[in-house]
Amino acid sequence: MSNPSIAIQPARATKGEVVLVSLATFLVFFQGFMVAPLLPELADFFHTSVRRMSFIEPVYLLGYGLFTLVYAPLSDRYGRFAIIAFSLSLFVVFTFSTAWVANAHQMILLRLLTGISAAGIAPTTISWISDRFPYKERGYALGVFFGCMAGGTALGSSTGALLAGVVGWRVLFVVVAFAGCMVLLLNVYYRRRIFLQVPRLSQQTSLVATFREILSTSRARGTYFFVFENGLFHSGVFAWLGVYFYHYFHLNEREIGLALLGYGIPGLLLGSVLGRMADRIGRKKVIPAGILLGGCVVIALSCIPPLFIACVLVTLLSFSFDLTHPSLAVIVTSFNSKNAGGSTGLFAFFLFAGYGFGSLLFSLLVSAGFVETLRVFGVMAVLASLAARMFFKNEH
Repeated sequence: MSNPSIAIQPARATKGEVVLVSLATFLVFFQGFMVAPLLPELADFFHTSVRRMSFIEPVYLLGYGLFTLVYAPLSDRYGRFAIIAFSLSLFVVFTFSTAWVANAHQMILLRLLTGISAAGIAPTTISWISDRFPYKERGYALGVFFGCMAGGTALGSSTGALLAGVVGWRVLFVVVAFAGCMVLLLNVYYRRRIFLQVPRLSQQTSLVATFREILSTSRARGTYFFVFENGLFHSGVFAWLGVYFYHYFHLNEREIGLALLGYGIPGLLLGSVLGRMADRIGRKKVIPAGILLGGCVVIALSCIPPLFIACVLVTLLSFSFDLTHPSLAVIVTSFNSKNAGGSTGLFAFFLFAGYGFGSLLFSLLVSAGFVETLRVFGVMAVLASLAARMFFKNEH
């Protein structure tokens, strides 16, 4: 008689399957970051200030981050597909509704609802990857996933701005909603092939108990701190890069899109390669190096270099993200195998809480000077890299 307590590891997913499941995350980040370069245009359209309009970013990210604590653990009980399909469906509805807002207040509200609705997609996908890949190979799979995330960020901030200049920002939201419908249908069609049956939790452990267990170790608490700090750093800077190029180089929406085109390209093209590299040489080296690179890049941006150099630095800033977050996610998936959704839910929560607070913090500090704020963020990252070198010294 077989022992029912022994779980059978599902077959390893293919790269194509990882890409297909990750397409929903691509769209979430495309839609999440396509508005950053449009802040000046939206402020003019709704007859308000850029600073006030910039709050559409933190409300989206904070709403997303908070509700990952709900969706991701539920995927341990009800299955990965159910949560991804439900969350993606709501994302499509609210994205489409945003195309018809009449004022800035309505847009801020819809951005909040869209963030809340989309919160189950990315963390549940990470949990699905932990189901389908052994720990030693997750760097590769999560590299592909974060490559899609970075690609969504890059194309959202660049192509999104370019398309908005041609068809208008309202049509852009409609196009994203339509693409979301297509991705949802593909996941439904290939459901039986991709979302294999995996053991679910038999006990209804409370979310508070699950999170308390995961956070009981200093390794988990420290790792989540760096997830938060790195998210705060990257979002705070990236949310204002469109304004940076508008203010210092006098670029229009299309030119801003081209200037930001390099952000996300390293992850999109090299995500799996960087993931394998981290698996091989160790995350204790990769994470501090990535954080340090980001800090140095932002300090260089604060010096207002020539336009071409600034565009190259944007690409290097993306490379910094690609070195850090996939490796941090791999470490997180090792915290609690029985509650993978809980671990990845906390990862997404701290990541998007960092995203939201980073954008908000930059908005609050920028009144003291754009260059000065960039330098504050850059020095913060350099100091964080030194702390990361000490904290992750025992990680493989």
